[in-house]
Amino acid sequence: MTSRNAAASSRTVAGRSVPGRLHGIDAARGLALLGMMATHLLPTFESNADLTPTWIGLTFSGRAAALFAVLAGVGLALSTGKQNPLDGSDLSAARRGVALRALVIAAVGLTLGGLEVSVAIILVHYAALFLCVLPFLGMRLKPLLGWAAGWILASPVLAFLLRPWLLAANPPLRLGHNPSWEDLSTPTRPLADLFFTGYYPVFQWLSYLLVGLVVGRLMLNKRLVPWVLLIGGTFVAFLAKALGTAAMESWGGRAALEKLLDSPGYPLHSVLQVNLTGIPQEGSWWWLASAAPHSATPLDLLHTSAVAAAVIGAFLLLGRLAEWVALDLLLPLRGAGAMTLTLYSVHVWVVSGFYLKPLPAGWTEEAMYFAQAASAAVVGIVFVLLKWRGPLEWLGHAANQVGRGGVKDIR
Repeated sequence: MTSRNAAASSRTVAGRSVPGRLHGIDAARGLALLGMMATHLLPTFESNADLTPTWIGLTFSGRAAALFAVLAGVGLALSTGKQNPLDGSDLSAARRGVALRALVIAAVGLTLGGLEVSVAIILVHYAALFLCVLPFLGMRLKPLLGWAAGWILASPVLAFLLRPWLLAANPPLRLGHNPSWEDLSTPTRPLADLFFTGYYPVFQWLSYLLVGLVVGRLMLNKRLVPWVLLIGGTFVAFLAKALGTAAMESWGGRAALEKLLDSPGYPLHSVLQVNLTGIPQEGSWWWLASAAPHSATPLDLLHTSAVAAAVIGAFLLLGRLAEWVALDLLLPLRGAGAMTLTLYSVHVWVVSGFYLKPLPAGWTEEAMYFAQAASAAVVGIVFVLLKWRGPLEWLGHAANQVGRGGVKDIR
């Protein structure tokens, strides 16, 4: 979303202008982008026998990607009627537009999937989420709340029951790599990987888009709503993480899972803090009691959704502060957040150039990250000040306009 769109979407409520609201949404998306880049470029574990988590792993792992997905739901809500969802032919047109935009994102993701890179690329999963959320776009707030809560609770249980059956297939229905165009020749494996056995399981991650739709359906221009998101999200996030930690450390969960893994000395306590991807979560219901990042359990989904809500609330408040002081405090982040598809794709392409290769002389992982983060911020600022869309954003917008039955605003 460009600054032009954000400005056009401003409203006056009770005589008060609120033009900065969408700036906060874009800025939160920019933070999600930089957080995902950090987990790609900087170590999330120390290189010791205990795999001690780094602050990057403890802060961003699982949370940055979840924020990205929740914001996708917020964007869909804002584009399909905010508090009053579209219906009838308008809703059908909106769904066609979202579907075509999803196909553009999927095409970009499948193309990037052909690169050799140590990054779990989210774009094909992101596109699948857009398609899966289509039936929910016409729902109002209360039904969405019910669906979001139910999906957070039920989808991990169903996935837990189905995953062993999928992995027991010969060969296992798991790609072990980013989906690419070649995988379309055997659709069963990429579909199973996308929805259940991969890095971003769409079946459970639909929870994030439903939560995003709920947030987007709220009256975000009301004075108290950002505070509710910030304070309520912080409380729920803390509670979910505390319950998960207690289940693992105080109630016997980690001890039971360590016996199940039968790997003496394996630092499960560290993995539970940073990333559970790659560990087969089967054989014990204790797996569903953790709040580990990338475990897609009820507590993980609840914790990361709540963190996303709190971040969105904080940035909405910063947007209001920026209006009050008449200074665009969010510009460095909102510029990048307005063109995340382009910047994320360029980031993955750059990272692929160093796959299994040493960094250039004099460069460190930290320097590589800050160079890419600064470049993303500068490019975003330039594009937003010039009121340009990113190249891939333009393509996605064009597809959306075609789906809606018009091409007047393709520019």
